[in-house]
Amino acid sequence: MVWQNPNDISSGNWPYHFTTLELGSGSKRKSGQIRMKAATKTVTAIDGDIGGSLQETAAKRVERAIRKAIVTLELKPGASLSEKELAERYGVSRQPVREAFISLARAEFVEIHHRRGTFVVKISAEKMRQARFVRESLEVAVVRAAAKSFDPAVRDRIEQVLAAQEALSGSGAHYQFQRADENFHRLLAIGAGFPVAWSIIDDIKAHMDRVCHLTLPSATPLLVRQHRAIVAAIDAHDPPRAETAMHEHLEEILRALPDVEVEFAELFA
Repeated sequence: MVWQNPNDISSGNWPYHFTTLELGSGSKRKSGQIRMKAATKTVTAIDGDIGGSLQETAAKRVERAIRKAIVTLELKPGASLSEKELAERYGVSRQPVREAFISLARAEFVEIHHRRGTFVVKISAEKMRQARFVRESLEVAVVRAAAKSFDPAVRDRIEQVLAAQEALSGSGAHYQFQRADENFHRLLAIGAGFPVAWSIIDDIKAHMDRVCHLTLPSATPLLVRQHRAIVAAIDAHDPPRAETAMHEHLEEILRALPDVEVEFAELFA
C-alpha cells in the first residue's frame, strides 16, 4: 500500500492551491505554480483543498490522507485501522489520529467500536442514493442561482479546473480527476453565492465518493462534457437549461450503480 505522508503535502496561505498532477511527461514548479504537461498541451491545475495550509492541524492532514486511501480503495471497506500504526506511519502522536478517526466517523467513512477498534465502513447503496437525492436538490438550486448571477472571478477558476479535467481524462489519474470534479462543484456553489450548500454536500457524500471512484475509468470524458454543458447554461443565463444539465449529470451515478454493485459486491454492505 502506498501511503501519503501529510507532512509532504505542499502548503500555502492562499485559499486555492496549485497541485502537481502527473500525466506522464513530468511537471515543474514555476512562479508559485505547478504546470502540468500532458502530451502537447500545458494546463494549470487548481485544487481547492488537497494541499492544505500552514494553519491546518496535524489531525486534519492525517484525516485527508486516510480519506484519500479510503476513497481510492487502498483501504478496503471493512479494513481494520490501527491508531498506533497510523501514528507511526505519519510521524505524529496518537491524538491527531484519534481526532481524524472522529471526523471520518462523522462523515461515515469509518466506524468506531469501543473495545473492538476502528473499521472502514462498507459502501451502502441505499445511503448513496439518499445522499445523491439531497445533493441533487441542493446543486440544482445552486445552478439555478448561478445562471442568474455568477462571480466572474470564480468563473475564471472554473475554466482552469475544466482544463485540468480535460488533461486528466483518460490519463488514469482517477483520484486527481475526482478531486478536480469536487473542486468544480464547490466553485459552482461559491460563484453562485451559496458556499454552505457545498459544505452540506461534502458532509454526506462519503458513500457517493467511492462509487464515483469505481466508475471513473470509463466515465471521465462524459463527465467533462457534462460539466461543460452546465457551464454553458450558466454562461447563457438560462436557469432551466442549467437545472436540466445538472440533473442529467447527477443521474449518471444511478445509471452506473447496478453494474458496480454486481462487479464489486464484496465492497458493499
